[in-house]
Amino acid sequence: MSVWPNAPSTSLSALHSSAGDLVSISVTVQPRDLEDLLETLAMLDFPVNPQIYHDAVVVYVERDGTQRVEPATIVEFPAYASGLPKIHATFDSCGFDRDAISVSPMLDDLHSGERVEPAPPGAAYAYRILCKQPAAAAMSKH
Repeated sequence: MSVWPNAPSTSLSALHSSAGDLVSISVTVQPRDLEDLLETLAMLDFPVNPQIYHDAVVVYVERDGTQRVEPATIVEFPAYASGLPKIHATFDSCGFDRDAISVSPMLDDLHSGERVEPAPPGAAYAYRILCKQPAAAAMSKH
């Protein structure tokens, strides 16, 4: 929507460039694996300035609605969508599980305090919630 009466509309994301949409990448790791993750990020061919949440949790919601909360470290950084294949390849070559990587549109991530994502095929849980703040997970009503 625009205040100008004849402004052209566009279907492009507000955070789009020739490299694609800007996305937010979250990687969930155990605290003991943080150093290895940071070394892996240093291998990427673009600068990464990660945001690290040491006291984060992941809430796994089972198919019957029960929840289990696991402490985790969440590392987030922005990237362009065109770089996702390189990120996945780098993580694969360093032994990181692809299920630990979560990608969402940057604007969605900026407007949300937590990230809800469906379970990968074959997972025992229905979905999981990445919470940067443990208090948010305790109060979650999902």
